[in-house]
Amino acid sequence: MGGYEAGGVRHCRRRFLLRCSAVAAAGLSVWDLGEGAEPERQQPQAPLPTVALGQYRITRLIAGSNPICGFSYLGRDMDQEMREYFNTVNTLEFLLRCQREGINAHQFSVASKAEEAYDRLRESGAQMQLIGLLRDRDQIKPLAQRLAPIALAHHGGITDRLFMEGRASVVRDFVKAVKDQGLLAGVSAHNPDCIKRVADEGWEVDFFMTCFYYITRPKDQPAPTGAEALEGPDVGYRFFKGDPAAMCRVIRQVKQPCLAFKILGAGRLCADQEMVRQAFRFAFENIKPTDAVIVGMYPRRFDQIKVNTRYTRELATVE
Repeated sequence: MGGYEAGGVRHCRRRFLLRCSAVAAAGLSVWDLGEGAEPERQQPQAPLPTVALGQYRITRLIAGSNPICGFSYLGRDMDQEMREYFNTVNTLEFLLRCQREGINAHQFSVASKAEEAYDRLRESGAQMQLIGLLRDRDQIKPLAQRLAPIALAHHGGITDRLFMEGRASVVRDFVKAVKDQGLLAGVSAHNPDCIKRVADEGWEVDFFMTCFYYITRPKDQPAPTGAEALEGPDVGYRFFKGDPAAMCRVIRQVKQPCLAFKILGAGRLCADQEMVRQAFRFAFENIKPTDAVIVGMYPRRFDQIKVNTRYTRELATVE
């Protein structure tokens, strides 16, 4: 991409990362744990639109965990910045603030050094409902006993790889093990063909986690015809503009609720507020009314939580 060549690499990359870290917050009040508004004095906001997930009601905006785990998909510098910010204290306050803004569900991963925050979240009496993302079925029982999540899903990147290797039965066994614990069971994937196959074969899954971008597409697999990549640093993942429409076609075909993630292209659709708003609009107009979105937020410089809940109230329909 132009602008990332030698001589301008660091300046342009820094400008891109700073622009992405503002995700939908330009022009709004800054929220920083040390210098911004005092979250504990803020009044709870009106509830967000909700959908059913099994016997539960979850908000159509779910707080994601990639920033907490330091997975920015923007490069090592941003990964490190996120990991340094999301210590236990900041992670706990982030989740409590999400709840105050009306979000009642969090998709978590145990890959974070701030994992202790989830124990403290329960101790705080917070009502945040947890949806876990796991790689290994051996983690299911101890995690279920420790954190009492409402649901667990098989990790998307691993799902894609196992299906490609002809080992889909490993994922199906994971689903069965989750249901044995009395939890809602889901499958996450970046490849829409994986979601379609699970649905076509009639697996007993309660929900899907569906990535808007097929970022696990094999490197030797050609890009879709006429595909154009989103602007962003080359960090080993390909974000093609046609991918969201392809995944949304599958989302609308399956009967189970889908939790769509990476609707902002891992920060690549965050150049300004209107771009972010349009990304939210596209998501809510192209998924089912019974579906929700998972959005990772990094509120170190700007109040991404407030603006994302505002877009959800404005653009998401109520079931």
